[in-house]
Amino acid sequence: MRNLPMFEQLAEQDLASLLTTATVRTVERGADLFMQGDPADRFFVVLEGWAKLYRVNRDGAEAVIRMVNAGESFAEAAMFAGGHFPVSAQAVTDLRVLSITSKAFARCVQSDVRTAFAMLGSLSTRLRMLVQQVEQLQVQSAPQRAGSFLLKLCPPGGGNASFKLPLEKSLVARRLGIQPETFSRALAKLRPIGVEVHGSVVSIADIDALREFCLEDEDTPED
Repeated sequence: MRNLPMFEQLAEQDLASLLTTATVRTVERGADLFMQGDPADRFFVVLEGWAKLYRVNRDGAEAVIRMVNAGESFAEAAMFAGGHFPVSAQAVTDLRVLSITSKAFARCVQSDVRTAFAMLGSLSTRLRMLVQQVEQLQVQSAPQRAGSFLLKLCPPGGGNASFKLPLEKSLVARRLGIQPETFSRALAKLRPIGVEVHGSVVSIADIDALREFCLEDEDTPED
């Protein structure tokens, strides 16, 4: 909880009081935490696993809005709007989440106004991330989108890295706004810069080279 910007400056006693009201829930893979349109009366912190936030349009097509990993929070903005969740949330792996009600958090804000400013800062950061996401979908090629996703799974700094994809490739493709077969071709195009993918295992020979590739201007983005 201390790693979340909204709580890093919260007094110890206030954080302890807030956590006494929190609940921890275990959710099996494929189960929903809440559905689009449900009352937004709480927000969540992922303790273990991955969750996806998604919307379904009138035609039944699903759009993945965001993937949430351990140590990240979600649904704060909807909670403060006092309305309903604009998205659905589903566990894409076995998941453990901590939930805090809007009433409990309101008491926390009243006791320390710094928490309110921290929340605003957190939401501002989230907005910048969404703007970057839209920009990525518009200007980056499919290989660059795939590379940017892999970079987020790498340790900080340079050097090499090896890890297992935490999500199914089809789900990653949807998150990147491309078809699964396009995602496979995109990964293949990363081989010349030292990216090897075998099944779900990814090996990156030079993180800096991949980062430079993802920042390059390309004339014709791929669909």
